[in-house]
Amino acid sequence: MPRRIVERLAGWLERRRPHERAGFALYGAAVAAARSPVLFGPGYAAPDTLDGRFDLVGLHAALLIRRLRRDPDPRGPALAQAVFDAMFSDMDQTLREMGVGDLVVGKRVRRMWEAFHGRARAYEAALDAGDETALARALVRNVWRGAAPGSGPDGTPGAPALRLAAYARAVDAALARQPLAALAAGEVAFPPAAADPAETEPADAGAP
Repeated sequence: MPRRIVERLAGWLERRRPHERAGFALYGAAVAAARSPVLFGPGYAAPDTLDGRFDLVGLHAALLIRRLRRDPDPRGPALAQAVFDAMFSDMDQTLREMGVGDLVVGKRVRRMWEAFHGRARAYEAALDAGDETALARALVRNVWRGAAPGSGPDGTPGAPALRLAAYARAVDAALARQPLAALAAGEVAFPPAAADPAETEPADAGAP
């Protein structure tokens, strides 16, 4: 194909999906943060399973999408959509690499899409209300499927879920401070999860 035509097609694709590259870069950073070994260690005790990893990626992606969607600049919501598209493009590819057939992939991705939206709404409601206990309860239901270490049978969150909620709140605050210009360039900094759980211990964690 002549170079001139290739360049025109590349320009057309860039205009049609101007934030695609940044969306994949931002999503990649969210995945890297979600894979931190600290989150699977004794302090946070997130389950190192396929479901557990999916939920941690979903948590980081949801916090990132929340930051972008709330930006008054119109690029913000467009970037949020690009991150969402990158996430589910990755999920589709991952399922195919696992050997899931074409006829099933669509249904599995749809279920994952619905699960992600439900989780993102629960996290956002708790963050908007400033209710860290509600956020921890949502994490117990989702990350640990209701069986988080130290949590009560009624879903009362134990220390690991409370620590993860405190970490999520810190990520939310850190993302809010990052300029859209950097995010639009695919640059984002997720604060690391504290290696020492006491560094993210909720203020009332030791209260009776």
